[in-house]
Amino acid sequence: MATEIEAWTTATQNDGVFSLEKEQDGVDGIYGSEDLNELEVNGNWTPQEKALHEARLKAKAKRRLRKSSSRDSTRESLSESVSGELSTDPHSPKGKNAVNDRKSRTGKGRGLPKKGGAGGKGVWGAAGMVYEVEEPDAKDPNYDESAQGDTVYATVVPELDERELEKTINPIVQEYFEHGDTKEVEMLLKELNLGHHRYEFSSLAVSLSLEGKASQRELTSRLLSDLSGKVLSERDMSRAFDKILKELPDLILDTPEAPQMLGQFIARAIADHALPMSFLDCYKGKVDCDHARAALDRASVLLSMKREIMRLDNVWGVGGGQRPVKHLIKEMNLLLKEYLVSGVLSEAEHCLRDLEVPHFHHELVYEAVIMVLESTGDTAIQMMVKLLKVLWQTGLITLDQMNRGFERVYDELPEINLDVPHAHSIMETFVDLCYQESVITKQLKDFCPTRGRKRFVSEGDGGIVKS
Repeated sequence: MATEIEAWTTATQNDGVFSLEKEQDGVDGIYGSEDLNELEVNGNWTPQEKALHEARLKAKAKRRLRKSSSRDSTRESLSESVSGELSTDPHSPKGKNAVNDRKSRTGKGRGLPKKGGAGGKGVWGAAGMVYEVEEPDAKDPNYDESAQGDTVYATVVPELDERELEKTINPIVQEYFEHGDTKEVEMLLKELNLGHHRYEFSSLAVSLSLEGKASQRELTSRLLSDLSGKVLSERDMSRAFDKILKELPDLILDTPEAPQMLGQFIARAIADHALPMSFLDCYKGKVDCDHARAALDRASVLLSMKREIMRLDNVWGVGGGQRPVKHLIKEMNLLLKEYLVSGVLSEAEHCLRDLEVPHFHHELVYEAVIMVLESTGDTAIQMMVKLLKVLWQTGLITLDQMNRGFERVYDELPEINLDVPHAHSIMETFVDLCYQESVITKQLKDFCPTRGRKRFVSEGDGGIVKS
């Protein structure tokens, strides 16, 4: 036992640490340093052995460097523990006293989170911790649709700005004037996001109808009545008509009758309960524009006249397609008679346009030819040829309507001849003049019936045929 203790105490030491370099040298290489040098001098090394030797020398140098650094750190820690003083070198990483550094310098621990993961902001918390019940968030990536019920997908429509509003609404109103279906307009408006510009739909529709026909104004009034309470509110209607009243000085440049028409629109809207009854009362004593005052006066007069009925359905008259046939025939006869008296072609053309019955213009041709056959003298023939020529050139009477009117006269000519004995000769003259003025075609001219040169006499003559 004494021998072992003496061996431990007499062993070579290096600063309190036993040296193991000699033992490692014998283990690292097969040859010693002297043997390797001798082999290198004699030139017996192959290139592979030389490269292997250099690699071993580099690895050996790295091991020595690591051993020396570990021994220095061990001595420093032992000296600090014995003296109880910290390193005074401020530049040494071992000597810095980092107050906020939470890294353990003792080398203990397994690197686990502090407080079991429950210490600090943004951590999951300790195991077994119970959180409060939270509502599921649809934007959460872990959101489960099947567990939360059916998912509803909604289409987001951007709000129309002022520039796009007029470009979008004008085609809708123009198409409505053609088909007259208010439900289709309602469906189109619900698909749009008009936002706080919703009231401008009414103002644009009324402005377009002021430049159109009476039937289009009737359709506009009907549209505003049907949209009220569904797409447009009374407040939207009030704002729309208030805007039109302010724009009357500009509208009157294109439509001189705009104040009277706007008054009829206001009266019809109040009668249809699209505008509140107090709309007119809000402007009493507050209107400076003469045109706006005329429009409001017109609306007030119409409402006072129709107080018992409370609905101004016929404020724009009856539309062309809705008028009875007898009424249209009467209007066309009156038109032709006024033309024969005055001789003004523009007035006759204007009256025909106001009737708005392009599908019934063949009746005008028929009545014009009948008047020619029943008239005396050449004045009526010349005037009617001139009228038909103007209506043909302007496009009011189409080829189909012109042919249909003449063909109706051709079919009834035998009956007309009973009342007008010279109907055939007058008809031939009138047809020739119309063909010369390019009013009718050659085919229609040739189709005109002609009276035969021979005729049968009465029974008292014995049945002799006279020429």
